[in-house]
Amino acid sequence: MARMEIEYLGKPEIDKVALTNDEILAAVEQGLIAAGQGKTVIEPRMHLEPDPAFNGHFNVLRGYVAPLNYAGVKIVGDFVDNYKQGLPSELAILNLFCPRTGVPKAVIDASGITDMRTGALTALGAKWLGPKNPKILGHLGARGTSYWNVRLLDHLFDFDEIRVHSRRPESRVAFGERLSQDLGKKVIVTTDWESCLSGADVMIEATRLSAPTPMFDRSWVKKGSFVVPYGTMSALPLDFIDGFDKFVMDDLGQMRAGHLGALRPHIDAGKIGEDSFYAEIGEIAAGLKPGRESDDETILFWHRGMSTGDIALGAAILDKARAMGIAQNLLYRED
Repeated sequence: MARMEIEYLGKPEIDKVALTNDEILAAVEQGLIAAGQGKTVIEPRMHLEPDPAFNGHFNVLRGYVAPLNYAGVKIVGDFVDNYKQGLPSELAILNLFCPRTGVPKAVIDASGITDMRTGALTALGAKWLGPKNPKILGHLGARGTSYWNVRLLDHLFDFDEIRVHSRRPESRVAFGERLSQDLGKKVIVTTDWESCLSGADVMIEATRLSAPTPMFDRSWVKKGSFVVPYGTMSALPLDFIDGFDKFVMDDLGQMRAGHLGALRPHIDAGKIGEDSFYAEIGEIAAGLKPGRESDDETILFWHRGMSTGDIALGAAILDKARAMGIAQNLLYRED
């Protein structure tokens, strides 16, 4: 057997690669188009909860993107109390494999990839499903993915007003200050949900509730707005889904699996089912179905995380790292 090496990228290398906003969006869009064209395999995420006392779990995402010639598995830990130890709540590893032989090809720190691809999916959803010229963004949550939600959304739309809120004052203040500095504009830090969301054109709910709690009032959603709720625990009352013109999902397999997610109580109560969804986002990305069709459509986009986005973004980072000569080669085996 020939010498086999695995390419490795840690956070220092990924920081040097420094994908631009447009490079991030392009990579994730490529994965979405492949999904819409039926050139991917997306296995619903699985969860591993080591011990309820640890207040966290692992998500395992698996997929295949034919145009990139990679299969991939990402394991991401989501531990809510990590901040007490000065650790990020979400840390991840992405493994890329040759889909024809199973040979391991790369191991990549995916903590940043998780954040970037989630933000890109939110922003691309708004690109195709959001109002034509949104002026106000309301964003709940200050977790890692939240930064990229706001950054990439503002990259596309250059909002007149950005409002943010999270439960802990120190978290939301620091989040607002970081965004204001990086975006070069004022960011309003609110002290409650309603003042953050009410009347916004684009409304993102990325909270970290400890249990499903109906906190997002349907009356705050104005006609023609775009709503993305993706907190692990649902913040939506059962009547929240009434009156929406379109429901879009990242991948319907994600709807069928697991017990977590923003619309899980509504599915369990029989208020929404697979036939309630207008499209998967990949179908819209590939041009198979139109996105927003009128200014007054009120649209909800539920995404739970697509392994294809992890693989596409990981491949883009790996390609750029190779071009820069900073990918590390680790000996896997030599027989």
